[in-house]
Amino acid sequence: MRHTIGSVLAVALALLVGDRVMAQTAPSSFSANDKFEQLGPTLPTPNTFRTAAGAPGKDYFQNRADYDIKVTLDDAQQKIIGTETVTYFNNSTDELRYIWLQLDQNLFAKGSTSSITRTGSVPETGMTFAQLQNLTSVRERSQQQASDKYGYRITKVTTKTGQTLPYTINQTMMRIDLPTPLKPGTSFAFNVDWNYFVTEYYGRSGLEKFKDGNSNYFIAHWFPRLCSYNDVTGWQNKQFLGTGEFTLIFGNYKVAITVPSDHVVGSTGECLNYKQVLSATQQQRLAKAATSKSPVVIVTQAEAEEALKAKPEDVKTTKTWIYKADNVRDFAFASSRRFIWDAMQTDVYGDGKKIWSMSFYAKEGNPLWGQYSTRVVEHTLKSYGNRTIKYPYPVAISCHATAGGGMEYPMISFNGGRPEADGTYSEQTKAGMIGVIIHEVGHNFFPMIVNSDERQWTWMDEGLNTFCQYLAEKEWDYNFPSRRGEPQYIVDYMKADKSVLSPIMSSSDNVINLGANAYAKPATALNILRETVMGRELFDYAFKEYARRWAFKSPEPADFFRTLEDASGVDLDWFWKGWFFGVEAVDQDLVEVDWYQPSSQNPEIVKAEAKEAYNRRMNTVAKQRDAATKAETVVAQDSTMMDFYNRYDQFAVTDADKKKYQDYLATLTPDERAVLESKQNFYTLTLKNRGGIPMPVIIRMQFEDGTDSVARLPAEIWRYNTNQINKVFATSKKVTQWTLDPYQEIADIDTENNSFPRVSKPTRLQLFKQRPGGFGPGAQGPNPMQQQRQGSGTPPAQQGTGPRR
Repeated sequence: MRHTIGSVLAVALALLVGDRVMAQTAPSSFSANDKFEQLGPTLPTPNTFRTAAGAPGKDYFQNRADYDIKVTLDDAQQKIIGTETVTYFNNSTDELRYIWLQLDQNLFAKGSTSSITRTGSVPETGMTFAQLQNLTSVRERSQQQASDKYGYRITKVTTKTGQTLPYTINQTMMRIDLPTPLKPGTSFAFNVDWNYFVTEYYGRSGLEKFKDGNSNYFIAHWFPRLCSYNDVTGWQNKQFLGTGEFTLIFGNYKVAITVPSDHVVGSTGECLNYKQVLSATQQQRLAKAATSKSPVVIVTQAEAEEALKAKPEDVKTTKTWIYKADNVRDFAFASSRRFIWDAMQTDVYGDGKKIWSMSFYAKEGNPLWGQYSTRVVEHTLKSYGNRTIKYPYPVAISCHATAGGGMEYPMISFNGGRPEADGTYSEQTKAGMIGVIIHEVGHNFFPMIVNSDERQWTWMDEGLNTFCQYLAEKEWDYNFPSRRGEPQYIVDYMKADKSVLSPIMSSSDNVINLGANAYAKPATALNILRETVMGRELFDYAFKEYARRWAFKSPEPADFFRTLEDASGVDLDWFWKGWFFGVEAVDQDLVEVDWYQPSSQNPEIVKAEAKEAYNRRMNTVAKQRDAATKAETVVAQDSTMMDFYNRYDQFAVTDADKKKYQDYLATLTPDERAVLESKQNFYTLTLKNRGGIPMPVIIRMQFEDGTDSVARLPAEIWRYNTNQINKVFATSKKVTQWTLDPYQEIADIDTENNSFPRVSKPTRLQLFKQRPGGFGPGAQGPNPMQQQRQGSGTPPAQQGTGPRR
């Protein structure tokens, strides 16, 4: 709506300098709120362990555990048999009378909390055998695997000298009672013997069995390992329910892995005895890979296929692969006679320090894995290292596990992404494989180096890692189809019913839709901070400082929040409240725009405009129709009924009008007169915050000459009233269209109310001659690679026909 600013110049000037004038006066509307107050007592009180700046304090400590492990993989029995000597160092200020170890394989034991607390129902429409089995038995067990044989068998717990130690097993936790209290600054060594049957791969560890009878083994959370004792939780002995991952401490490892002699092993750490486990030809290939800038195949597909001629029960001989890993929080390995292995050792950061990038995969992974995996590993190290700290370990490995998903451990990860049986693949499969490798290799930084408490705060590694993954994907390919990171991708989750939403600051075991809550939403939040709230320069510096401060240490959420503010000088408490502590959404509504132009005060112009407006207002349909009979009115036919007002022209300019105008002009300075004659446009925008989270206001102005301009207003514009605000804009050109969040920056859940005037968009109706249906492989037709081959007559490729270097 257009208005003319009349009366005095002060009104025009006040509108012109809007921000400066209004900053000195009370806001036009006020609604008391606490969304811009500091988090204060919501965060733990800073202390000598963790400072108010978000850094480790002078008394910060973390305990350590060193492991010497000997483990055997019994391929025929699908069993792990291990013995370990653990040396535990008490670096805390407390005396410890007992220590806690994690027994994660007991997740699969009969009667585990994870199993008996699973809820669900049988749908009338049917379900798979696996889905039905999972509702009624131990987690992820198939009907072919008995549910009562899994979990740890602890066969011995003794001191280093052989004295039996009392212990108590509470599901996935084991307490060992010490002979004497472990005083600060001292250590205690003990032995544990154990064994367990390997489960089918369930997303974190296990085996994948193939039709030829052979299996790929991905062995993780496979040994009794120390819980974390720290200044925040004391012993972190929260049970492993399968969702919340691991809370671990750093240590040095020496691990001897005994496997069938035809197996190939990939593992955390550096192998100390390649000369004993590789053939002379394979050693030569490894030497070549040490100076290569592209992957060199160490174990070829032909060699793997030759090994597959053996059955597990036929191989009686073994080999022992010995690994050493320093300052890591965990240890995992993969073993199979099916593995192809390629590698390259490159100067990732250009500092002269070379790092191994490796991949282990079965032929089912080709051609994708041979072409992409190791190159993606190297790319990930470079991208993440440039944003955090340089990768400190000697090797990073990507193993092809099952078709989907991925899982991370120090220096090694188990990743999905598998072509079709004919060797073709969809773009989604390729992007999914590259994305999951980036994600899981990226976990070397979060939480393997920046060692957060995964059991309690999933978002601190998954969210930060997903954010870095998004950036690394863009650096891999400008057009990479990232699934997470862009604000518009989180909209559907954020506009869901609040009854099914949990704050990011929630324990992972209690969250519905953990992928959106702990991966996508925090990643999106960080992207918004970087692009919209803080800017790239401030954000990148603060994020890097967080990684530097907490590398090889264990941060808590407050340490992250405080560090980003401390290193950037940006108050973000309002942002943490909205995005991390709440479940409100972002929904800005551009309710109304009022248009004003200053009155020139020139009566020749003012009265002419008034006359034009009056005539326009009086031109009603009734007046138009009555015009035909206006000569028949009483006044028209009897002049005695007319007086002064019948002849008075209220829009005529008088001498008094002209004198008043000249007197007014005489009071103006040249600058004020220029403002008066500038023909500026002033727009009052009324905005409502319907979603709840206050966010920056980004608004695009499209002008009548076809140009545009974007204004960016920080979130503090809502500090007096988080429900509704008015904002004045002054422009020299007329605005024809206003649009909020024009580049999808703030995850606004309703874009229908972002425009003024409102913009109607049609919904496309797709018409079918016959409704498509079906399910299973091929239900949506062949993938594009298959379509092209069908059209060209090219014979179908076979899975595993990738490079055989």
